[in-house]
Amino acid sequence: MPVSMTIITESARAKVNLTLRVLGKRADGYHELESLVAFAGVADTVTLDTAAPAGVEIRGPFGPSIAGENLVRVTLDQLKAVAPFLRLGAAKLEKNLPIAAGIGGGSADAAAVLRAVRRANPEHDTDFDWAGFSAKLGADVPVCFHNRPAIMRGTGELLQPLDDVPPLTVVLVNPQVPVPTDKTARVFRALAAKPLDPLLPKQVCGPFVTRATLLAFMAATGNDLVKPAREVVPEIGVVIDALEACAGVELAALSGGGPTCFGVFADEASAEAAAASLRAKHPAWWVVATRVQ
Repeated sequence: MPVSMTIITESARAKVNLTLRVLGKRADGYHELESLVAFAGVADTVTLDTAAPAGVEIRGPFGPSIAGENLVRVTLDQLKAVAPFLRLGAAKLEKNLPIAAGIGGGSADAAAVLRAVRRANPEHDTDFDWAGFSAKLGADVPVCFHNRPAIMRGTGELLQPLDDVPPLTVVLVNPQVPVPTDKTARVFRALAAKPLDPLLPKQVCGPFVTRATLLAFMAATGNDLVKPAREVVPEIGVVIDALEACAGVELAALSGGGPTCFGVFADEASAEAAAASLRAKHPAWWVVATRVQ
């Protein structure tokens, strides 16, 4: 194999929950979800070198913030255990996305590693259950592995791919405040969801022929985790208020369990102006204008 072919790079794009419904708590203790997910232009970067000894190197502005198990290492270790025939190698992670932010940073990293390993092993493209393996890594990993707009159901393992989601210009904002290590668990405890009704029908999602159709669906559906997330991380309310005060904002919402929020704008110019204003007023915040689809 030529040396140049041993280096494989994948973008781990930020996952944005454009909507999120919690349908109820299942008998197994997990929550049944229904979420319209898209992906932003801002991303971590994963590089796999199949010619190098196994290992993981982490760099980037948010690299030092990673605490506990790193999903890049977990993914490679589990692949080695269940599929020793796969060509792996050394992974480098450029961590550009905030940690525990509600935009699937760790899950996107794991999914990017998995896509890179799949590309490194084309002879095993169809004889290994890549999607099934992704579901074992975490609730958000399957949709991040898919890396395209989709409706995410179940605990995240059931995907309905969507080809008709119009692009949105958004401003992503994270207040960069400390969050509990068990943030997600606390948010769901505060939600206190009712037991799941097995006869509850699926929501009709799409087609999103126009941008107006998509925005109307987002506004009507919302995110069921907003209220409990604000109880766990009160700064979320401050961020949403700041986004709603921006000139030209069409909708402000929370992604996942937060604390990252997003505002939707009509065009790139208004989004960039809003981002500049937010950075000036809140220099400690992470603020990015980007495109989501």
